[in-house]
Amino acid sequence: MDEAVGDLKQALPCVAESPVVHVEVLQRSGSTAKKEDIKMNVYKLLNRHNIVFGDYVWTEFDEPFLTRNVQSVSIVDTELKAKDPQPIDLSACTLALHIFQLNEEGPSSENLDEETENIIAASHWVLPAAEFHGLWDSLVYDVEVKSHLLDYVMTTLLFSDKNVDSNLITWNRVVLLHGPPGTGKTSLCKALAQKLTIRLSSRYRYGQLIEINSHSLFSKWFSESGKLVTKMFQKIQDLIDDKEALVFVLIDEVESLTAARNACRAGAEPSDAIRVVNAVLTQIDQIKRHSNVVILTTSNITEKIDVAFVDRADIKQYIGPPSAAAIFRIYQSCLEELMKCQIIYPRQQLLTLRELEMIGFIENNVSKLSLLLSEISRKSEGLSGRVLRKLPFLAHALYIQAPSVTIEGFLQALSLAVDKQFEEKKKLSSYD
Repeated sequence: MDEAVGDLKQALPCVAESPVVHVEVLQRSGSTAKKEDIKMNVYKLLNRHNIVFGDYVWTEFDEPFLTRNVQSVSIVDTELKAKDPQPIDLSACTLALHIFQLNEEGPSSENLDEETENIIAASHWVLPAAEFHGLWDSLVYDVEVKSHLLDYVMTTLLFSDKNVDSNLITWNRVVLLHGPPGTGKTSLCKALAQKLTIRLSSRYRYGQLIEINSHSLFSKWFSESGKLVTKMFQKIQDLIDDKEALVFVLIDEVESLTAARNACRAGAEPSDAIRVVNAVLTQIDQIKRHSNVVILTTSNITEKIDVAFVDRADIKQYIGPPSAAAIFRIYQSCLEELMKCQIIYPRQQLLTLRELEMIGFIENNVSKLSLLLSEISRKSEGLSGRVLRKLPFLAHALYIQAPSVTIEGFLQALSLAVDKQFEEKKKLSSYD
């Protein structure tokens, strides 16, 4: 236990100590090298490059050992609480190294047998999963959502390790993300589970993510048997019993709980349905007692969330549509990817919003393209993150259709794609 608390202390920021910098080391899937050997060689790399500017990634190495065994070394999450990247002297920081390998297998299904049908009650991933690699970095928010969620889970573990009396100070290990559709709530839950599995890899050998199929769980025919709910949560309990695993239970669209209760009160469904909902809440209360479980939930319809469930949530975080500044960063990451793949060619440097502010948004040869991107970002306000990530693809498919294009040509196409998206949105709303 002392060793576990020590690992946790290393991962937690401390005002009195040197700042902690997290370094994620992705070990190649075929590598059998010992973590201690990898750690030693990564420290050598960081000693040679001890000044970095914000987050940084190495994918090529001079050292043959690293080339053979490591896919990437990433300095991460330095910008979660600082909007502007700052130079970091690694020699003056506490380095927290997290070495991990990705699980290449996709999700499996957790099936429950009903008299007439085989119900897919949940999807199950072993973490860290290749499917979620890079997801955390792709999610852009205006407020410190990601850092708050990380800090929350770290505090729950610390309180558990220190045996804080939960009758005096209560916490339920339940997170509720709410907001309109398409804002990345489910993706953030999955990315958080992946990030925490990596961040706590010295404490837990792997992670487990169980995504409950709410539509199956609370449908009319499924409500006939609360025993199946108990059976499903027994499978989750079996995973939690493995203390080497960090377990995440994801319940998407948790307002389905309320829908089932309301249907019962209206007499539209059998009274057994409310027992199913109560069984779910009871099971959540049982599993949250374990220190190695986190319950992640989302809702698109805040006002319809079951009050009994809302009371259980420690964090209720609103996730809204991105602002123009967040959209700019989303588009910038998309353009960087397309330049890396040489679909946009030749590569050109784009200024950040902070750099544009520093020059007073004055147009010159250096700032021209970035100012155009800023203008496109402003007129994209109102679109969801889900749509924004599709727009570069649609811009190419609709207006370019060539193997490569200049960045000027691509930005023109992107602007047209944004206009078309709002036109389509207007047409769809006319049917309401």
